[in-house]
Amino acid sequence: MFRMLIVAPLTALMLTACIVTPLDSGAGMVMAPALPLVVELGVEPYYSHAGYHYYYNNDRWSYSTSRSGPWSTLPRSHYPKETRFKRGDGDQSRGQNHERR
Repeated sequence: MFRMLIVAPLTALMLTACIVTPLDSGAGMVMAPALPLVVELGVEPYYSHAGYHYYYNNDRWSYSTSRSGPWSTLPRSHYPKETRFKRGDGDQSRGQNHERR
């Protein structure tokens, strides 16, 4: 009887315990650092920063450790505040402003 009084509460306590693990997109995946506040792109929509490659397409940024991919979606909080584009003659052709959230 004494064993039941001790074992039952301990069993219930162990059943309600849980292990919390962080969610990520894959084993060993590391989030790239945030881009600088202003990014200036050349002819191609690629940018390198802090050992990562970033790709800009349709107002969205992706990142990878290799320029050939695989590419992961960059969180909007890591977007630059402004994205500038250079034409071949060195003039700025257009700019995009992004709000960091």
